[in-house]
Amino acid sequence: MKMECVFGFVGNGFAVVAADTSAVHSILVHKSNEDKIMVLDSHKLIAASGESGDRVQFTEYIQKNVALYQFRNGIPLTTAAAANFTRGELATALRKNPYFVNILLAGYDKETGPSLYYIDYIATLHKVDKGAFGYGSYFSLSMMDRHYHSGMTVEEAIDLVDKCIMEIRSRLVVAPPNFVIKIVDKDGARQYAWRESVKDAAVASA
Repeated sequence: MKMECVFGFVGNGFAVVAADTSAVHSILVHKSNEDKIMVLDSHKLIAASGESGDRVQFTEYIQKNVALYQFRNGIPLTTAAAANFTRGELATALRKNPYFVNILLAGYDKETGPSLYYIDYIATLHKVDKGAFGYGSYFSLSMMDRHYHSGMTVEEAIDLVDKCIMEIRSRLVVAPPNFVIKIVDKDGARQYAWRESVKDAAVASA
């Protein structure tokens, strides 16, 4: 879905990814707390945008296969291997029953440090320092071009993420209200913060 906003970049010893949390169909917002960044394993994150069914089904499929590899072999896939596996599965599906899913895969490896991979729905794979998908990418990519530099600290990175979110909220006519931010570094993959301007109202009991 073009209206989604997913972006991320690599800092000094970590990678950060952010995604909107809106579940939207046509002109309807179904919920505003949908987490689109899955923890793939202890040191990997997969942020996805696209058709809701494809996004959930494909990311769960990748997550379970990465876990199965580790279970069978006793060692986890590297981030590069996980990215190439994901790209291969998208490429195979492309000729049969394609998934409309765009992915940013972030991870941390002891040998190579943090990395970020850009994988789109037609199975294009690139290792990048920064990347984005959706209408929000028009604004987040410009902000990252202006403010991103290699070796950013966590504080600088979160400040840049907030700049991107503010730019999307103020410039995009269909801007999503809420975002989730996650980080992966030597200590693992984890949720860092939510940026909420709208909370889902509690459903009144009948």
